[in-house]
Amino acid sequence: MNISFEAPDKINGLMTITLEKDDYQGEVEKTLKDYRKRANVPGFRPGMTPMGLIKRQYGAAVKVDVVNKMLGEKLYEYVRENNIQMLGEPLPSDKQETLDFEGDAPLTFKFDIAVAPEFEAKLSGKDKIDYYNITVDDKLIDQQVEMYQQRAGHYDKVESYDAEQRDMLKGDLRELDADGNVKEGGITVADAVLMPQYMKVDDQKKLFDGAKLGDIITWNPRKAYPESDVEVSSLLKIQKEDVKDHEGDFTYQITEISRYVKAEVNQQLFDQTFGEGNVKDEKEFRQKISDMISQQFKSDSDYKFLLDIRKHMEKKVGKLEFPEALLKRVMLNNNKDKGEKFVEENFEASIKELGWHLIKEQLVAAQEIKVEDNDLKNVAKEAARAQFAQYGMSNVPDEYLENYAAEMLKKRENVDGLVDRAVDVKLTEALKGVVKLNEKDVTLEDFQKMLQEK
Repeated sequence: MNISFEAPDKINGLMTITLEKDDYQGEVEKTLKDYRKRANVPGFRPGMTPMGLIKRQYGAAVKVDVVNKMLGEKLYEYVRENNIQMLGEPLPSDKQETLDFEGDAPLTFKFDIAVAPEFEAKLSGKDKIDYYNITVDDKLIDQQVEMYQQRAGHYDKVESYDAEQRDMLKGDLRELDADGNVKEGGITVADAVLMPQYMKVDDQKKLFDGAKLGDIITWNPRKAYPESDVEVSSLLKIQKEDVKDHEGDFTYQITEISRYVKAEVNQQLFDQTFGEGNVKDEKEFRQKISDMISQQFKSDSDYKFLLDIRKHMEKKVGKLEFPEALLKRVMLNNNKDKGEKFVEENFEASIKELGWHLIKEQLVAAQEIKVEDNDLKNVAKEAARAQFAQYGMSNVPDEYLENYAAEMLKKRENVDGLVDRAVDVKLTEALKGVVKLNEKDVTLEDFQKMLQEK
């Protein structure tokens, strides 16, 4: 066997692998013997089929399989041992000559290999990077308190409807005919729930203003929700495709009006939000909220910091030269169903991400970042905590987070993303200790504007 590799321009590589008969013949013979043991050929007892017949039937296919397997093993072994930073997978070269698998002559294979450009990505205390501390002011705390009050609120029964209070109505729907009378055999729905403030058309919405218990409102559901057959079908308890047959007026007799009342800021709200006994008064409640927001903001600040590290390093490293023609072939090979147009439209963005990936690899290696099981577990727990927080659950017991994280880690499709996140978390923390931080206080509004500019 002979393997050679050349890359005169440093980024377009050509690997040549020549296999002699002796390199693969032993494995071919062994495989054919296994075939013979299992072969079920009419006229011969199991295991007694003549080897000559086995070779005629399976010899060529077995040889191809053995050679292909050996090629893959030796190619990647050579790449690993010679520290070739290969991008994507190797592709058969245009220089490949036709091969004769029937004979015993040496088999020579040529592969085009995309090689990563050579560059150095280093950071030190001479590199100055902005780090934005998002300030937590009373307005943000007030908004969070209001959110907890709304989530912990309840409905009270009232006598009249007020659109400003987000009142909810319950009543009986009856379909009318063209003369304004109750339609014989028409739709009737008891205890139909309405929130008029969510209607899409103002003139229908206003029909309910100031309505009281027992009032009968004549209105048109189809006109109230002109672009939502789903909304109408749900209200009238019919199939979506039947909505077109019920586009006339309906009466709605109000039998109940409920007004949402937000929870008071008291011990009950403290316990419901952060667990029983963990907060004693409003001052502690607000401080707990402030600490929670600050922790959330730290993740946002770290995210922005890593974005700025990327921008800084891309400028510092400069434009990287890639084997673009070869990488387009690799990209097309991986997206055969999407075609060349997809490759052309997405290639530039793909190359930009590849460049950052290579830069980050060097930064990770320089900081000796290694992701341990405990790192994955912590990242999964934070992801779980964030998901619960979206539903207002800020005091989820640690044991639940542990179980949720464990379930996430059981799914292979989650693990790669969690590994990437764990790398980013550890790299960010490490780099904050390497570069010179230019810390700046910034409001949430200004911070969000900066992210939108990105």
